Amino acid sequence: MKTLKFALPLLLVAHCAFAETTQETAIKKLIEPKLGDGAVVESVRKTPYSGLFELRVGGEILYTDAEARYLFVGRVLDTKNFKDLTKARVDEINQVKFSDLPLELAVKTVRGDGKRIIAVFEDPDCGYCKRFRQTLQTVDNVTVYTFMYNILSEASAPKSRNVWCAADRSKAWDEWMLKGKEAPVAAAGCIAPNDKVLALGQKLRVTGTPTIFFADGSRIPGAVDNKGLETKFSALKDAASAAR
Repeated sequence: MKTLKFALPLLLVAHCAFAETTQETAIKKLIEPKLGDGAVVESVRKTPYSGLFELRVGGEILYTDAEARYLFVGRVLDTKNFKDLTKARVDEINQVKFSDLPLELAVKTVRGDGKRIIAVFEDPDCGYCKRFRQTLQTVDNVTVYTFMYNILSEASAPKSRNVWCAADRSKAWDEWMLKGKEAPVAAAGCIAPNDKVLALGQKLRVTGTPTIFFADGSRIPGAVDNKGLETKFSALKDAASAAR
């Protein structure tokens, strides 16, 4: 197997470091050369189910056996309750510390009391982002930090720069995303954080836009609708109440 392409989304891993056992280290050495040129096994972890070992490769979760002979690509379900164990694990390692996000690099928009907070990575030429921006018009009492993440085309970067350099960034972004009205061309001396946001997104392994981060550090890739947003906000509120 020369090259291996995976369908699972790339995810940031924010977790406590752990020491691999001798067996896990041995599996890592055996499996890594089989994954193709440039593949790096970031960690090996024994799972509690059926003797499988979890492999993290480029932020993705794969599985192998104790001899590293077989490679399992897909999701593990518990048939007792049909819980998606792979998704639960992905959610666990996908956590980020919201307070560590460099929000000074984002366009800030406040609706209502702004108590509910999200950060979203959007490309100015992303149709799904524009759809999500329409959804946000129906959501109240939220603060939105928008990282203008230019990954779709070369035309994205100057549009983001013009928005960043506008007198009212939030208004300029909404004017473009909702109405197709471009911001005035930025002055030559205005410096936008395009490169820093691009580096941030790559560090977080944001591979598509929009990608939404919530206050608990979880993320949702894609343009979630109003119902999905409100459900998530309610779950966050319930979790916060239970923690008190």
